[in-house]
Amino acid sequence: MPDDGPVTVGVLSLHNSKETKAILNAVEDLGHEPAWLRKENLAVRIQDGTVSLEPDVDVVANRMLLTNTEQPAEGLGLAATVAALRPMLNPPEATMRAIHKFATAARLSDAGIPVPDALLALGSERLNRDREAFGEVAVYKTAIGTHGGGTWKVDFDEPVNPQVGHRYAFLQSLVESEGRPRDRRVYVVGDEIRGAMTRHAAEGDWRTNVALGGAVEDASGDLSAEVREMAIEAADVLELDYAGIDLIEGENGWSVLEVNPTAGFKGLFRATGRSAAPAIAKLAIERGGGTVDEERVRELSATLDDSVPACKPRVSSMDRGEPTVVGYTEEVVVSGTTGSESVLAKSDTGAARTSIDTKVAATIGAGPIQSMTRVKSGSQKAAKSRPVVDVVVGVGGDRHTVSASVEDRSHMDYPVLLGRDILENYQVDIRRRADAADETEE
Repeated sequence: MPDDGPVTVGVLSLHNSKETKAILNAVEDLGHEPAWLRKENLAVRIQDGTVSLEPDVDVVANRMLLTNTEQPAEGLGLAATVAALRPMLNPPEATMRAIHKFATAARLSDAGIPVPDALLALGSERLNRDREAFGEVAVYKTAIGTHGGGTWKVDFDEPVNPQVGHRYAFLQSLVESEGRPRDRRVYVVGDEIRGAMTRHAAEGDWRTNVALGGAVEDASGDLSAEVREMAIEAADVLELDYAGIDLIEGENGWSVLEVNPTAGFKGLFRATGRSAAPAIAKLAIERGGGTVDEERVRELSATLDDSVPACKPRVSSMDRGEPTVVGYTEEVVVSGTTGSESVLAKSDTGAARTSIDTKVAATIGAGPIQSMTRVKSGSQKAAKSRPVVDVVVGVGGDRHTVSASVEDRSHMDYPVLLGRDILENYQVDIRRRADAADETEE
C-alpha cells in the first residue's frame, strides 16, 4: 500500500448509479486514482499459485446492489472474491446481513439497540398464530427489498404468507409518528455522521421513501445525542463502513427501522446540501494507506458531482450486450401479501403503468390500495378511476416491485398488462409470443 503516493480506489459497481459516479469523482478530486470495477474491465486470474486482480487497485468500496436481483448470491460471491484480495469497505458478509431486514433487526436487537417487534416464520400457521400481538394494523414486508417496495400495511384479519414470490416475508409492529408519517435517515461514514434528514411520506402514502415521492428536510442540526449514538452504533454493530440508518420515534422512544448499505445520496443532498461521496472516498483512501485533506473533503461535500467519471471503462464490441428481450406475450409471476400466480401477460409500451385483473389481485392479496388513478382507454370519452396497489412482478430472472392499477380484465385475453414501468428495462419483440402454438415436430 502507498505510504505517501496516490492510492488507487476501486468502486465495485456493475450499475450506473449517481452514487457510484460521485464517489469515483470525489476520489479523483482528492488527488488519488479512481477505478470503476465493472464487467468491461474486472478480471481475477489464478496462475501458478498466484491470484491477480484487474484492474490492480489498493482498496475497494463495495457498491454492489443486491436487493433488486433474483439471485443476490451471485453478486455476493463476486464481492467476496474481490474482498479476499483487497481491503474492502462494506465487506460482503456485512452487506448481505444489512440488506436482509430481519437479519439486521435480529443483530441490532441482540446488541441492545431498539427495533420494532417482528416475527419471521417459515410456516404460514406459525406466522399467523401470533398475528394479534402486532395490533389492529401491522407492517408486512419482504426480508429483502428496496425503495419501499415489498412493504404493506395489513389489517388484523388479513392472513399473510411466509413468502412473497421467492422471498421470505415477516410481520413487524407498526410504529406511528404523530401527524404525517415520517422517519429520519442518518448517513454514517466511519464513526461520523455526515448528514441527516427527516423524510415525510407523500400524500396518501405511509412510506417515507424518496423514491416514492417522499419529501425531505434537513435534520443534521436537530439530532439528539441518543439518536446520534444509536445511528453510529448500528453501523458499527453491523460492521458497515458507511450506511443510511433509518430511525423512527414512537411512544416508547426511538428505534431503528432499517439499515441501507447502499443508501442513495440524492435525497440527502436535496435536504442538506451535503454529499456523502467525498467522506466515503476519504475513508477508502485512508484505508488504502493514503492521506486526505479534511478541509478539501468539506469543500467537495458542498456539491454532488455525479457526472460520468473519466475512469469509466470503454465498452468493447464483445461486451456491448443487448437488453434482455421479452415478447408480445410473456409468462410472468405476480406476487402479493398472500400468494403468487403464474399468468400470461401482454406487453404494451403505450401504457405507462402495469395493470392486473381484479381476480388475480384478490388471489395474490394485492393491496392495500395506495392511491387511485384515472385511465382513459379505447373509445371511452370519460376516464375511469382505478385503484393502485403494490405488486411484485417476476419477468425471467428479474423482479420488479411496481404500483399497478387494478381493473376487470375478464373480457380480455390476458390478466396482466406490462406497462413501461417494467418494459423500460427490456427490448420488446412483438413477434415472440409465450402462448404461440408449438410447431416443433418430434
